[in-house]
Amino acid sequence: MEKTNVTEYRVLLEGGEGEIIEKKSRFIATVRKCETEEEAVAFIEEIKKKYWDARHNCSAFVIGSRGEVTRCSDDGEPGGTAGRPMLEVLLGEKIRNIAVVVTRYFGGTLLGTGGLVRAYTQAVKEGIAHCTVGTMKYGHELAVFTDYNGVGKILYLLGQWGIDPLDSEYTDTVCLNIIVPAEDVERLKKELVEATGGKVKIDKINEKYYVDKVQMQR
Repeated sequence: MEKTNVTEYRVLLEGGEGEIIEKKSRFIATVRKCETEEEAVAFIEEIKKKYWDARHNCSAFVIGSRGEVTRCSDDGEPGGTAGRPMLEVLLGEKIRNIAVVVTRYFGGTLLGTGGLVRAYTQAVKEGIAHCTVGTMKYGHELAVFTDYNGVGKILYLLGQWGIDPLDSEYTDTVCLNIIVPAEDVERLKKELVEATGGKVKIDKINEKYYVDKVQMQR
């Protein structure tokens, strides 16, 4: 993957759904992972068909590690009372590759401009609360070669760093595949050399974004 100037960002790993009631109006927030604008548009149309009898299906999405693509729609609500507040929640949470549709079933009572903004904002927050979000970091995947005397020292050091090998191969030598945040690579290499008395060979396999942390929102 081509590196951007972003070393870390949050992404939606698993979508969810949340609902709030405001003066008898139902606001149903459906949140889904979408990695392209086309996926987001298709998702919005899918939800509009699912909730075809609703008064409004307002939407917002943020695509790309830097949030390169953002869109929002009020879908018939007064301008700026739905789509934009929804988008502001997504941007405020700094979550990327995420799309949300808030479906409103009108309850008979007008909420006013401020009431609509609050309701759509809260609905999106409730939807996100039922999702799984991950932190993506930019790192180097490394192949670490050593002998059987050095592997214990390396595993101990990796444990101190909180790094679990992606894969391991034990033949006449030992090879451990690991992924390390780009900013930590040189420091870890130095510590690996020191820990093994120089009996280690480290090759870079590639550079990529990877899931560093997973947060269950609820």
